[in-house]
Amino acid sequence: MRLSRRALLAATTAATALSSAPPASAAARRLRTGFENLASTGYADLRGERVGIVTNPTGITRDARHIVDVMHADERVNLIAVFGPEHGFRGTAQAGGSEGRYNDPATGLPVYDTYLKSGRPLADIFTASGVDTVVFDIQDVGARFYTYIWTLYDCMEAAQLAGKRFVVLDRPNPVTGRAAQGPVLHKEFATFVGRQPISQAHGMTVAELARLFNGEFLTAPVALETVLMTGWKRSEFHDTSGLPWVPPSPNMPTPDTALVYSGTCLFEGTNLSEGRGTTRPFELLGAEGVDGRWAAAAGELALPGVHFREAYFAPTFSKFQGRTIGGVQIHVHDRAAYDPVRTGIALLVTAKRVWSGFAWRSDNWIDKLTGSTQVRTAIDAGACPDEVVAGWQEELAAFRATRREYLLYR
Repeated sequence: MRLSRRALLAATTAATALSSAPPASAAARRLRTGFENLASTGYADLRGERVGIVTNPTGITRDARHIVDVMHADERVNLIAVFGPEHGFRGTAQAGGSEGRYNDPATGLPVYDTYLKSGRPLADIFTASGVDTVVFDIQDVGARFYTYIWTLYDCMEAAQLAGKRFVVLDRPNPVTGRAAQGPVLHKEFATFVGRQPISQAHGMTVAELARLFNGEFLTAPVALETVLMTGWKRSEFHDTSGLPWVPPSPNMPTPDTALVYSGTCLFEGTNLSEGRGTTRPFELLGAEGVDGRWAAAAGELALPGVHFREAYFAPTFSKFQGRTIGGVQIHVHDRAAYDPVRTGIALLVTAKRVWSGFAWRSDNWIDKLTGSTQVRTAIDAGACPDEVVAGWQEELAAFRATRREYLLYR
C-alpha cells in the first residue's frame, strides 16, 4: 500500500481519536475503554446520527452493564439497531452458530445477524436497518482465528459499500500487545478464521486492527473513526485493567483461556480434543490412548513459562463426548516468558511423536488455522519445534514492520 494512503488514513483517524499517553505510574492512571471515553463526551461523535452497534456480551461497562442497555436509555444517543456476530448478541449460540434475526426483549431494538455475512449482503442489512453510523465494540482475545476480528473486517467493508460511517470503540488486548507471533496467513488459505495476511497472534487492539485493515487490505477505505482507550500499556494483561471478564464465546471462560488459545486452538485441526466440553478448554488436550509420555516429552523441551501435567478427563460434548481420555494440562507459571504459539507447535510435534494414533483432520483444517501448509508439512517431515518456528520468521518480520505503522499505544 502506498505511503501516501497510509499517511492520509492515519491523519483522518487520529483526528477523531480520544487518546493520550499513559502516565508513567500505574497507580496514577486508570484504564478507560473507548466506550467510557465516548460516553464521557456525551456521545459527541454520534450526535445527530442514527446508530447501530456490532457487539456481544463483552460490550459492557466497568460496573458490568451492557452498553446497549446504557445507550438505549440515554437520550443523547439515537441507538436504533444491534448487529450480532458468531455466538450472537446475547451470546447464547455455540461455536459455528448465531442467534438469527429477532427483537431484543430488554430494549425492543431489532437485532440483525451478521454471522457469515459479508460484502453486498451485509451492506444491504446495514442499509435496511436505517443506520447512519455503525459502531463496533467487542472484546477480542488476540488470535487471528478468533472470528470477531473478521466480523470487524467484514463490517468495515460492508459499511463502505453502504456509505456508512464506522466507529470502533477500543478495548485492551487481554494477552498484551507486546509482539506479533506465529505464522502469517497466505491469501490462498483465507477463510472466516483468517481473511487477510496477519500473524497467528497479532498483538494488536481492535482499533489498531481496524486501522491496519483500512490501510492495507480493504479495496476502498471506509470512513473510519476510532475512540481509543486511555491508561493502557502494551505490556499489560487483562487482570491489570480493572475490567470484568465476560466470556467472549462459550469456550473462552477466563483470561487464562485466552492466554493459551493462540497456540492450542491448533488442536482443532487434529483428531485430539482441544478441551471443549471441559471447564478448561484449550488448557486440557487429549485423546483415547494418550498417556503420561506426552506430558513427559513436552516437559523435556523446557519451554519458557509453562509446565505440563499428565491429565485425564471426559468431555461433556464435542470430541470424545462422555469418554475418559488422556492428555496434558497446560500450567502457565510465567506469562511474560510464555510463548503460546511456540508452545502449541511443540505440543503438536510431541503428540505426533509419542502417540501412534495422531492424525490431522481429513480436511486439513490445520492449514486454515496456521495459514499455509508450512506447519503441517514440516511436522509430517519430522521437524523439531524450533525448525517449524524458523519456517515463518521471514514473513513474520515483514508483518511486524507493517504492523508497527498502525500501533496506537506504548
